Amino acid sequence: MKLSGRNQLPGEIVEIKKGDVVSEVVIQVGEYQIAGVITTTSVENMDLAVGDRVTALIKATEVSFIK
Repeated sequence: MKLSGRNQLPGEIVEIKKGDVVSEVVIQVGEYQIAGVITTTSVENMDLAVGDRVTALIKATEVSFIK
């Protein structure tokens, strides 16, 4: 599989908050957690579960930094 997104962060799912239409998936990436919202259908089709290793693919037109 070829992807155009370069910001790929591998981690482990630590929490899934399932909703009727969308679900929040939280992954642990090193000392940080990243949360993303995907459809509940995608959670079920991918058979995602706490403890699974996944990669967060972040593709954005803008990134902000704070120092």
